[in-house]
Amino acid sequence: MKPGTATLVQERTATQHRDSPTSHCLPGGVPFSTLIAPFKIIQTPIEIVMLLEDNNPPRQIYLDGRPLPKDPEPSWMGYSSGKWDGDTLVVDTIGFQDRSWIDSVGHPRSEGMRVTERFHRRDFGHMDLEVTFNDPKYYTRPFTVKAPIRLLPDSDVLESICAEGEKDRVHLDSRQ
Repeated sequence: MKPGTATLVQERTATQHRDSPTSHCLPGGVPFSTLIAPFKIIQTPIEIVMLLEDNNPPRQIYLDGRPLPKDPEPSWMGYSSGKWDGDTLVVDTIGFQDRSWIDSVGHPRSEGMRVTERFHRRDFGHMDLEVTFNDPKYYTRPFTVKAPIRLLPDSDVLESICAEGEKDRVHLDSRQ
């Protein structure tokens, strides 16, 4: 991390339960939600759609060979293009807006961040996910995180409804 990034993460860690985007009913986005919430993958010949269980819009990953846009409109989920490398799905994503975090600790992401994910199904019930982050605004070099994912076949994605500004115990001022 760059020095200013470390300070920002420390500030966010001190207030993470009140100030994380998801605590305000905003999407976690990529990769925040992919790493912590159940999701379903729906594959067609030209795209994959990921349905995440934690208040995110559907994520579209195009498989038709289209290039990433030169100047994408920033969004929570970014703009994703994928391809198969043998039995591993490789997904490149750009075009993030900077209001979400990389993780629940509060590591930031900028509009210039690029994420490369590698999804590899190692057997019937398990998938390995490798995520490489490249964000020169906040980090001195690209870095990679690996996470195992357990597959739950024939399961449903549950609804998660949250309204921005909703009041719950975490948001209540103790003086009220």
